[in-house]
Amino acid sequence: MYYCYFETTIGELLLAGTNDELSMIGFPKGSMRRDPEPDWIYNEEPFARAKKQLAEYFSGARKNFDLPLSLSGTDFQVSVLKALLEIPYGETRSYGAIAKRIGRPRAVRAVGAANGRNPIPIIVPCHRVIGSSGDLTGFGGGLDTKEALLRLEAENSGGLL
Repeated sequence: MYYCYFETTIGELLLAGTNDELSMIGFPKGSMRRDPEPDWIYNEEPFARAKKQLAEYFSGARKNFDLPLSLSGTDFQVSVLKALLEIPYGETRSYGAIAKRIGRPRAVRAVGAANGRNPIPIIVPCHRVIGSSGDLTGFGGGLDTKEALLRLEAENSGGLL
């Protein structure tokens, strides 16, 4: 596994993956803070495309990512991650809406757990999932980071979040 770091407006992200696919983004703080494993190899080259697209996203110029991803987890977790990829830029969905979208309307808590285990946040936009009341709920990079990402998208989509 290769890794590198990428500085953003929300702090330094850890990017990890293979030559072909991005498999992880780690936040600088919160429950999804990650450090490289001892056997990982520092190499920026496999992440040139991801870094370019992330820079465009944080500048407000990119609304959709076009990167090869390695989505990991159980079949249920991967179905949740795929549903997250369908949430348009600048919009939000509730955990209940995601549960309905994957055909498991009673699995709201399981959707929340799968959302919380998202290995590729930002690109797989788990920050766009909110509570049914409209409240911001837990986020692996911290609620201030979730709020910053939603604000960035609102400012660049003409919408209010």
